[in-house]
Amino acid sequence: MSVVQLTHVKKHFDGVAAIKELSLTIDEGEVLGLFGHNGAGKTTTMKLILGLLKPSEGTVSVFGHAPTSPHFSDYRYRLGFLPENVSFYQQLTGQEVLAYFAKLKKVSKNRVSQLLEEVGLNHAANRKVKTYSKGMKQRLGLAQALLTEPKLLLLDEPTVGLDPIATQDFYGMVDQLKKSGCSVILCSHVLPGVEKHIDRAAILGAGQLQALGTLAELRQQAELPTVIHAYGGINQDILRSELKAHAIQISNNGEAIEIQTSHVDKTHVLRELMKHPSVSDVDLQTPSLEQIYRYYVEASSHKANGEPAPHMTNSLTKKKEGVE
Repeated sequence: MSVVQLTHVKKHFDGVAAIKELSLTIDEGEVLGLFGHNGAGKTTTMKLILGLLKPSEGTVSVFGHAPTSPHFSDYRYRLGFLPENVSFYQQLTGQEVLAYFAKLKKVSKNRVSQLLEEVGLNHAANRKVKTYSKGMKQRLGLAQALLTEPKLLLLDEPTVGLDPIATQDFYGMVDQLKKSGCSVILCSHVLPGVEKHIDRAAILGAGQLQALGTLAELRQQAELPTVIHAYGGINQDILRSELKAHAIQISNNGEAIEIQTSHVDKTHVLRELMKHPSVSDVDLQTPSLEQIYRYYVEASSHKANGEPAPHMTNSLTKKKEGVE
């Protein structure tokens, strides 16, 4: 079941297109990573889903209803939102801030204590917010977003100000929310560490969807190479002959031999390497989310400038040219 559905959505501000054309669905219990450079349309997309903006064209549906319609207030409690820059009354304590929002949202006070503990702020519950660090304020913002146990959670740069351990704890909470059936839209510029917690990635550029799919699908579409480093006294000439049809490039990289291959061919390359008794170690690096993102952002830029897409290093054309 689709929790969110955007169909041919366009949004203009004073004649300028923030969203040129966007169709997107998010299913129940799915974590969608929403990525793009500044001005790509991420924040506008989130505001359209929240009902803070109306589309200039197209339709937006959340829980089967338009979020800008008067009766959507009956469903709004099922939404949670953590903005990039959280702001609270500085003279109130963390406990008082959360109790205030709980009263507005008609949530039990017992939920306040529970959430403060879950986000790691129990020890600072009675301290004024003005004494909180940026990371602590971010945790308080997350607690506010979770008050109503939402079925759709929108997170805009949620790990800003969090240390590595707190970031891991945060993504652990996202995993638990997913297990409970909550759908999550996660917007972040901090890509390392995100990829294992999302089901699909949506990459925006110039107000349009540049790529959408699982990371495996996007790796295959972009044809980004898998890199294998093999250590030991390996005869490169023999290796080149064995891997001629399965490697894009073989070269020296310090103490290792670097082999670039496709996602499909990596298993064959590894099997051939294991036949060499001199191989002492193997390191496999699949294209990361950051590399995938860079590829599609650059492709978007080239397209906007009327230039051809960036060269795919493991294209069939290069394979026909032979291994370097």
